[in-house]
Amino acid sequence: MFEGTYTAIVTPFTRDGRVDYSRLTALIDMQVQAGVDGIVPVGTTGESPTLDMKEHAEMVARTVELCRHRIKVVAGTGANSTAEALELTREAKAAGADGTLQVTPYYNRPSQEGLYRHFSAVAELGLPVMLYNVPARTGREIAVETVARLSRNPNIPCIKEAGGSVDRVSAILGACRITVLCGDDSLTLPMMSVGARGVVSVASNVIPKQVATMVHAAFEGRWNEAREIHARYYPVFRDLFIEANPIPVKAAMAMLGWIEEVYRLPLCELSAENRQRLQQTLSSTGVLS
Repeated sequence: MFEGTYTAIVTPFTRDGRVDYSRLTALIDMQVQAGVDGIVPVGTTGESPTLDMKEHAEMVARTVELCRHRIKVVAGTGANSTAEALELTREAKAAGADGTLQVTPYYNRPSQEGLYRHFSAVAELGLPVMLYNVPARTGREIAVETVARLSRNPNIPCIKEAGGSVDRVSAILGACRITVLCGDDSLTLPMMSVGARGVVSVASNVIPKQVATMVHAAFEGRWNEAREIHARYYPVFRDLFIEANPIPVKAAMAMLGWIEEVYRLPLCELSAENRQRLQQTLSSTGVLS
């Protein structure tokens, strides 16, 4: 159901801090033209923690409207409250999203049974669920056994794996039949080599065509081509995480003139040292001329 390159799209802001839907329109059109397979709005990269509930729902609805069924929309509607996740997911379903990205509930550190019940409750709404394992941010891993248990639910067809481990991809695929998408740009190709079926990408905000080409080359067995793209743009994959996502990617997009470099606290601008490093990387790889 969900394969290929899914761009975890940034939420562009105007200089006075409002969501910039004009910029969003241009960004999504560029993504479609570049050949990505889907958009993931209001995830981590979309600064979901600082959007209020109304903005969150509007961002999903506008994304669905702008994509116009040309590519899929998997809405970030996770929360550490099951009731809140259910409310956001109902709104995404009503807006016409193709699926929901459900991050592991953070901070309250539920048990594996709690995780199973949480994700199962969301899946009962009928919108296909992409699980999102990112223990560095949430403090809790979705155990392989729990993934396998959840995969038996037909409404849970996919997992975004951002645990930083290629070995875990093999463990998941050995335990159950679920589609795995990579959640770390620099590991896309290694994870695909053992069975992942694409990526939820931050880098594709900046280089959508290159990431989509790399992923589809791997699908089609053109591994030399895929490796060449990976090697060329690995410095970009690396340095887009030089500080907390989405700070570097928004800085890069502002350097390209695509968005205003505006964040909501507690996120703020890159340090001067890291800004210089990121600019040099974008220049040396040909992203920024």
